[in-house]
Amino acid sequence: NIAMAAQMTDAHRRFLQVLMSHGIMEGSEARKLHRCSCEIHQVYYAHDKLDDFISTVNSHLQPLFMQIRKGMSEGDGKAHYALVNLAETEITKMASDYTENELELFRKTMDLIILSENGFASSTDILNLADQLKTKKMKKKEAEQVLKVFVEDKWLSERNGEYTLHTRCIIEMEQYILSNYQDVARKCNICHSLAIQSQVCESCGTGMHLPCVRKYFRAQTEPRCPQCNDFWSCDIP
Repeated sequence: NIAMAAQMTDAHRRFLQVLMSHGIMEGSEARKLHRCSCEIHQVYYAHDKLDDFISTVNSHLQPLFMQIRKGMSEGDGKAHYALVNLAETEITKMASDYTENELELFRKTMDLIILSENGFASSTDILNLADQLKTKKMKKKEAEQVLKVFVEDKWLSERNGEYTLHTRCIIEMEQYILSNYQDVARKCNICHSLAIQSQVCESCGTGMHLPCVRKYFRAQTEPRCPQCNDFWSCDIP
């Protein structure tokens, strides 16, 4: 397999190091980094070959059970790249960075977000969980601090007191969420990746990311479900 893989150069190593230090990068940043890495190390650069360049890195990361994965921001539909550890389940990976009750608060927050209709949980609802933790109860002030850290570490995103899963979290935890929330977690019918913030067809339950809904229905005069062809009753964003 390694013999088939393209040669790993210093340009690939630089790209990987910078991505590791960021954890996640927007597509435009990753493209800039690709170009910059190739120019610094005088390696052949092709502007439309970022995914091939990343495949080369991934073939060398494979024995280390790591992978650079591409995902989409649910807010604006932009591509992102994140370095994912495949060897551990994501929650155990978080265990090295957080205390038991912080992890429990994260799990409960995740429940609220995934079980909600719009993919968001209010800070009030999350903070109300703080004194119900089984591991060790938290004061609200303390819980507010912990939420702040989850946002800084790119596990959660916050907007006007509403929390959702960060793009990095969705890319890293896709498998975990799909297997642990089988009844409610769904993949987007258009891009086939996990959809947390989504619209759902009232007739057949097909779900789509908001940016995918926007793109898909752009050219249609009457929006119809791509799965069952019934009228799409949600407001097109």
